[in-house]
Amino acid sequence: MFPSVARPGANSLRLRRLGIDTYQEPVLYMHRDCHVCHSEGFEAQSRVEVALGARTIVATLNVVTGAFLRADEAGLSEAAWRMLQPKEGDEATLRHPAPLESLGHVRAKVYGRRLGSPAFDAIITDVAAGRYSDLQLAAFVTACAGDGLDLQETISLTRSMVAAGERIDWGEGLVMDKHCVGGLPGNRTTMIIVPIVAACGLRMPKTSSRAITSPAGTADTMETLAPVDLDVMQIKRVVGRTGGCIAWGGAVRLSPADDVLIRVERPLDLDSQGQLVASVLSKKAAAGATHVVIDMPVGLTAKVRSARAAAQLGEHLEQVGRAMGLQVRVVQTDGLAPVGRGIGPALEARDVLSVLQRHPSAPADLARRALALTAEILEFGGAAPAGTGLAMATAALEDGRAWTKFQEICEAQGGMRVPPIAAYRQPLTAPRAGTVIAIDNRRLARIAKLAGAPKSPCAGIEMEIALGSVVERGQPLFTLNAATPGELAYAMEYATSQVEAVHVMEEAL
Repeated sequence: MFPSVARPGANSLRLRRLGIDTYQEPVLYMHRDCHVCHSEGFEAQSRVEVALGARTIVATLNVVTGAFLRADEAGLSEAAWRMLQPKEGDEATLRHPAPLESLGHVRAKVYGRRLGSPAFDAIITDVAAGRYSDLQLAAFVTACAGDGLDLQETISLTRSMVAAGERIDWGEGLVMDKHCVGGLPGNRTTMIIVPIVAACGLRMPKTSSRAITSPAGTADTMETLAPVDLDVMQIKRVVGRTGGCIAWGGAVRLSPADDVLIRVERPLDLDSQGQLVASVLSKKAAAGATHVVIDMPVGLTAKVRSARAAAQLGEHLEQVGRAMGLQVRVVQTDGLAPVGRGIGPALEARDVLSVLQRHPSAPADLARRALALTAEILEFGGAAPAGTGLAMATAALEDGRAWTKFQEICEAQGGMRVPPIAAYRQPLTAPRAGTVIAIDNRRLARIAKLAGAPKSPCAGIEMEIALGSVVERGQPLFTLNAATPGELAYAMEYATSQVEAVHVMEEAL
């Protein structure tokens, strides 16, 4: 948003809240017979500046017919209504927005030109202000995809993304952080790591993301247990009381352009190395981190598929981190199969709780993974001498300090709650007897999303087997969870066609 003063007159229309969810994209609705449409030459997909007093937004126009919207009214989507903050019936002025000069830089990037810091500053400032349509955003994201950004461009983009939003200042001392590059369903280690690290005396204010292309992000999973929509002052209060937090980064203006770009990256299903690095490290720098441990799962169906690709991405993260004043340590981990049993917000939350509560049936792989990463953080931050971090982390989990600290964090964030349970469940069984020799992370993630995750927090997959399991014909491989019978049927239809999602090799005679 940027300041402007509305000029009531011929271009003024009464505003209506239409209750249409367009995710984060501001959308404007005008009647086909609207006099402003005719006088200004607006057409469907036009970009329109909507001004109300000193507040303005730029929205994408949808032209409607029928009687639900009058010709003297302008309807706003929920995203547009939140951004403009009008009252029902307020009169706003509609006009063409000023030309977007930064689009010239986007066009240059489309044609393969390198961009400098001023170009990225101009683009990201406009992106964060909501001046780009989704089509224009898609052009920028696509131009930067693949190997579209070199090291210096990635550093410039990261700095621009930090500068476009708020920064949290924690004062003196270390601030620990952790991030997983993704691609591994069920890898919900953060919710175990943060309370252990805080219980061992280090600060760890974790601002996490929601799902981009996965069935659950850490914020989605944590939200089934406690509020995550915290502002900067609330985050500081929680960390001051407990030493850590697990909040949604999108609720605060930390690298706000990243959230806008993610909105477009999600349907495009694009992950470029430069954009990934800028996304991760801009959020960490803006959140005030000093030390960041990166969990990088490596596997044929993970986001990073080879040790060579992992080394290249790790070096890129460390180089950009140094340029941003961050100490970054990359840890390559096993990405061959999902972690834990649950895939989906509530199912993953129950795995986390079972580990923290030291339940005998808790998934051992999730506990091992979380403890190994916690050990890296404790040693990186100087809380444990080299080689002793694992013992320190294990002690904090086994003696109950981690569970106590997690409860404190939940209460400080607004109160702990019970994750929901799906109303509809159905197992998918093995087509043959044999050994599970491969599990496809991407296909399982897609199945969980078709079941409704993460939008339906209870939806997803419960794994009934692990890599290497010996199964009988008809034995459950995983159980689908859904909030509605339609979603269950839809996901099951796809799952039954994906026989390689869990590859069972028949025993040789």
